[in-house]
Amino acid sequence: MDLPALILSSDLARLGCDSRALARKAEAGELRRIRQGVYVRAEAWESLQHWERYPLLIHAAASTLRSRTVFCWQSAAALSHIPVLGTRHPVHACTADAGGGRSRAGVQRHFVDPESLQIEEHQGLLVTARVRTVLDLAAFGSFEQAVTAVDHVLRPARNGPPVLNLEVLGAGISGIYTAAAARRIVTALEFGDPASGSPGESVSRAMMHRLGFKAPVLQREIRDARGLVGFTDFEWPEEGLSGEFDGLVKYRDEAYLKGRTPSDVVIEEKSREDRIRATGRRVIRWTWSELASPEKFAAFLEAKGVPRIRYGKGQPLRGST
Repeated sequence: MDLPALILSSDLARLGCDSRALARKAEAGELRRIRQGVYVRAEAWESLQHWERYPLLIHAAASTLRSRTVFCWQSAAALSHIPVLGTRHPVHACTADAGGGRSRAGVQRHFVDPESLQIEEHQGLLVTARVRTVLDLAAFGSFEQAVTAVDHVLRPARNGPPVLNLEVLGAGISGIYTAAAARRIVTALEFGDPASGSPGESVSRAMMHRLGFKAPVLQREIRDARGLVGFTDFEWPEEGLSGEFDGLVKYRDEAYLKGRTPSDVVIEEKSREDRIRATGRRVIRWTWSELASPEKFAAFLEAKGVPRIRYGKGQPLRGST
């Protein structure tokens, strides 16, 4: 979608106008200040989902920086349409200053050797190339974030960028990351699976693994006497159990709706689930709410009869080092 237009107080000042008018409009609720000197229409801001607001904040930062900046980490991912988990991230940018890591003007800087840096342009801004962006997320983010990013770039997408492969990703590690960071990256790469169909499915699978639940089969084909029913997100064949992640986006996404109403989709999903149950399987469904914490998801899976391989209190979660 197109991002709302930014309104800069510096632009008004250059035109000889009183930039304090913007602050007054913000106080009146007409504008929303998203960064010092940067505003958007309040109505436009409120209409954005949290994952749509973050790219706008990055553009706001770029509009106030004195020199053109290369963005990295979650900021590069958001601009490159690589899924970013969480709702509150700072703006991340590269610096050639070995001191790195400082936050100035609301931008978190990270040291990058200029000789190792490959740059792309997305949404009019400079970002680290996709390989480096994914590896950075795997090196410095959570295991769930790492798996989500890796799954995403391994998975073919209609009208999307070329698929990356494990060989290309692995080749980008050497000489850039510490041994500990490299281990985290390799763990995520080995766990990556292009069959994971969405960020929610990737997070679910990563969290199941860390919590010690039995690994499911992904995208299992289900047939009945009438033919193909569909493909389940998760399947535990020996337990006769199917799992479905419901991200709710499909009830709003025009690309998924394909001319259908949300009610049509709900009815079709119910019919599909009834057919799956008729094959003798149990079907369980969950949303982002169940993924709010490992403890909550573990309780949900155990209550639904998903087999757990590893038990024991006080043991570290897999993928947590």
